[in-house]
Amino acid sequence: MKLDTSKRKKFRVTNKLKKFSANDRFRLSISRSSKNIFAQIIDDTNNITLLSASSLEKEIKSLNKINKTELSKIVAEKLAKKAKEKKITKIYFDRGIYKYHGRIKIFAETLRENGMEF
Repeated sequence: MKLDTSKRKKFRVTNKLKKFSANDRFRLSISRSSKNIFAQIIDDTNNITLLSASSLEKEIKSLNKINKTELSKIVAEKLAKKAKEKKITKIYFDRGIYKYHGRIKIFAETLRENGMEF
């Protein structure tokens, strides 16, 4: 079965992370659409999603007229707060098919400011 370009990119990035990942860190997978942003922290050894945050949650969605960059900052802060409650500080950042710029870069920088290490 032949994979299209976006699936090959995602497969390549994710497999590199999984190959070098240690048991003390979890993987932060991020995805975005044209209007929203989604993130989840995954334990690859047990194949379990530990935490997730998205811009479609009620508290975030109820905020009026926010641009997409501010939305990614808010989602990153919410995810970092949830991770601190579960005592998760070290992660691997899986950017998937997205380049490290724009909303993805802002999301990562906000996580670092809130105490996440990657």
